[in-house]
Formats: sequence, C-alpha cells, structure tokens
Amino acid sequence: MTAVVVTFSDKFGHRKGREPVNKWKRIEEELRILQEQHLYRDVKVIESSQRSHVRYQGRDMLMLASNSYLDFCGEERIRETAAEALTEYGTGSGGSRLTTGTTVLHMQLEEALARFKGREAAMVFNTGFAANGGLLPALCQAGDVIYSDELNHASIIDGCRQSKAETVIYRHNDMADLERKIRQRQGRQGMIVSDGVFSMDGDIVDLPRLVELADAYGLLSMIDEAHATGVVGACGRGCEEHFHMEGRTDILMGTLSKAIGAEGGYVCGSRTLTEYLKNKARSYIFSTSLSPVTMAAAKRALELIEEEPWRVGRLRENIRWFCRQLQQHGIEADSETAIVPIRIGPEEKALRVSERLMEQGFFIPAIRYPTVKRGEAMLRAALMATHTKEELAAAAEAIAETIADDSRHSVV
Repeated sequence: MTAVVVTFSDKFGHRKGREPVNKWKRIEEELRILQEQHLYRDVKVIESSQRSHVRYQGRDMLMLASNSYLDFCGEERIRETAAEALTEYGTGSGGSRLTTGTTVLHMQLEEALARFKGREAAMVFNTGFAANGGLLPALCQAGDVIYSDELNHASIIDGCRQSKAETVIYRHNDMADLERKIRQRQGRQGMIVSDGVFSMDGDIVDLPRLVELADAYGLLSMIDEAHATGVVGACGRGCEEHFHMEGRTDILMGTLSKAIGAEGGYVCGSRTLTEYLKNKARSYIFSTSLSPVTMAAAKRALELIEEEPWRVGRLRENIRWFCRQLQQHGIEADSETAIVPIRIGPEEKALRVSERLMEQGFFIPAIRYPTVKRGEAMLRAALMATHTKEELAAAAEAIAETIADDSRHSVV
C-alpha cells in the first residue's frame, strides 16, 4: 500500500511548491525603519539594586535616570519590612482585590495613603497606568468631556481614549486656552486632568487655576502625582502642599513605584469615589492584586517620608545644586522637581551623547520620540536625595563637555 502524504498547503488548496508567506514582513520593516531613524529601543540590564550607584555591564555607574527619587528601592528598613511580610504572607495575593487578593496589608496601605494625602479614602491599583486606565473610563461617559493637558502622560492619554467621553486637548499648562475650550462646551459634565509634575519637562501644573476653573464650571479636577509625591511640597505630600491648597482637588492619583520605591498605583479622594471605582474600574476588578510584600514596603516608605523630612529637603538641595552646575557650564537647566531635562534635539545626537556618558560611568539614557516630539530628543536627568554634590558636579561637567565635544566633531 502506497502512503499518501498531504502537505499543509495542499490541504488548504494552495498550489504545490508555493513560497511560504512571511507573516512578519511588515513588522520587520517597521523595526528596520525605527533603526534608521534612531528610534529603535532596547533594554539596559542592571545587575544590582536600584540605588544612586548601580552595576551595569560589570561596572559601577552613577544612576541619573531612576524615578526612585528618595533612594528607597534598597533602603534597609524598607527591605526588612518587606522580608517580614514575605515570611508571614508569602509571595503572591492569589486573586483579584474583590476575590482573594485583599490582605490586611492592602487595607493598611490604603489607610496610610488616605492619611498622607488628607483624603477620606484611597485604593491601590496594580500600576499607575492601570489606575488611569481604570478611573478615566469609569468616571467619564458618552456625552462627557475630558480636558487633558497636551503633555500628559501616556497612561492619561490611553485612559481618555478608552472612555466614551470627548477628549479635548488644551495647550500645556495654558489655563486661558483651557477656559476657552470649556466655554465652548459649557454645560456638559466632565473632568479636567493633568499631570502634577510633568514627566519629561519636570514642571508643575498650575493647580490653583485648574481647580478654580473646575469648580467654576462644575467639572471634576484630577491630577496625576506620580512624580510629585515624595518630591514637591515641604514634606513631600505633593502639589496641594506645594501650593498650600490641601484638600481642594477632587481626585489625586499617583504611583508607589517612584519616590516611594515600591510598585503600584493609587487613587485618593472621597469615600464615594473609591466605592464607585471598586465597582466600575475594570483594571481594578479584573487584575490579580499586588503582592502583600509590595504593600508592606510601600507603607514603610510612606512612614519614612513623614519621619525623616530631611530626605525631601536634601532632594531639593540637590536639584538646585545640579541646575546651577549645569548653568555654569553653559547648559540651560531650571527645575523645581527631581526631573531636569537637558535638551539635545536630533535623535542621533542624543543617542551618541548618552552612549558616551555611559562610557564615562554616568547612567543617563536618551529620551526620544514618541516620548517627546520628533527632533526634540533630550537627556532626562532624574536626581536622588542621596546623590552627593561632588557626584552631581562631576556629572554636570561631563554632560556639558560631552555635548560640546559631539557638536565639534559631528558632520553637519
């Protein structure tokens, strides 16, 4: 008996001997274009804990790019608290917050966050991205309007897109433009949403005017304090403390993964707000909750911010010192926050400067499109409270010299 072999292509009626289709051709072509445009991204693998100094490719590097602004990721007392939680509660939560994923530690952290932010209640999401992706579609419905700053974080942009509301973009921190656009849609419900500290430029929202407009026109006010908590305000409580207007904003959202040095996102506000989001925010309802270990670490970090306010003060001193050092070397730099943008321009040049600084022991990646506009690439320096003045002075000198050297040797 002769065996009959039916090939996959024969079975589906394809001509025998036909060349297989490259299903990945379009994707491969897009990757090639990204490389040609100097927009291709890869990961940098760090071989140590996230501190002011890290080990990268076997070398000690001064970390100038971390969002761990208070250097809490490896802080000994926080690690000890996390280790105790690991021993008692194990590694994972086992389910969503509404099934098995809420432990005593989750509740304790939410109570601590509410107290820290001066609100009735708080709730923790898995990430800041998940918090914005959950609360914006939950609160804003068809027929509503969301007024969003043009430089808001991608998580806010995506949250707006996921909602059924009309999204209106206003010019960056331009409250006159915002009011004009509100008046054009007067009478409709909605929200004004803005970063508290903008993640690339490091500037601070005009919160007094934003809240004034929201209250005047019956809109919810919301700020994302991812880069503000632990950084701005006399005690690091964020933008409201910075402007001496505690309790005025309807919704405070932020992360546990930056100055707090843990993981997760949170929302603070009224009890009505949090109860509604528990029942409506899909990213909360359908996600396995964060580990209780992370909750314990975040709670201990919040306690340390309150117990040791010198950390926030030291961070502010470092910001002022670093900006002055850059200015003395001819680099325009001015920031009230831990984010200090150093503008380069062309993507290729920003990559070269970053690579040369990495060779000198300064970990400071290039920021390029789509994070910033095309042709407006930058180095985004992120400072820590534990950086020394000598380290920051050396970094500023190296940055200025490397930029100048690249300009001299580049072919125009």
